[in-house]
Amino acid sequence: MSKGRMEAFSDGVIAIIITIMVLELKIPQRPDVEALLPVMPVLLSYTLSFVFLGIYWNNHHHLLQAIQHVDGRVLWANLHLLFWLSLTPFVTGWMGENHFATWPVAAYGIVLFMSAIAYTILSRLLIRLHGADSVLAKAYGRDLKGNISMTLYLIAIPLAFFNSWLSGLLYVTVAIIWLIPDRRIEKTLT
Repeated sequence: MSKGRMEAFSDGVIAIIITIMVLELKIPQRPDVEALLPVMPVLLSYTLSFVFLGIYWNNHHHLLQAIQHVDGRVLWANLHLLFWLSLTPFVTGWMGENHFATWPVAAYGIVLFMSAIAYTILSRLLIRLHGADSVLAKAYGRDLKGNISMTLYLIAIPLAFFNSWLSGLLYVTVAIIWLIPDRRIEKTLT
């Protein structure tokens, strides 16, 4: 099967997820800077989630540039990823509205962790479909950044029950790690 429909559908879903998140932001009723203070946790959680969704969109795009086709298993794995990403607006809003309280921060980490697991499953199915000597397999390698990310999520989730701000700092750390573009696929393609 062609990869085009899966790519277009995924792009659309991620765009809708981002739109839902921004529509959840409440506009302050006063025109002064102090009016932003009560909504600052919501803006911070939105910003972090926007960055994470951008990272997934970017990496998903690169992933699909390295493949030729998809099959039914890949379509389901992609839907699995989109399911977890679609929960981002819920946990983002819950975390922001509750000023980074324990349970919302832990739930946010669970969604991040499950999204990472889903992306890993998708990547591995694509590698299996295209073969161990494919461009994707050569580019993907050991996936050090992915493994570090999942480890940090596994630390951050229970850490939220002791210090939710440190847990949040680990989520920011993962985002920073991925803000440095992953050039493995680009290098392999050129």
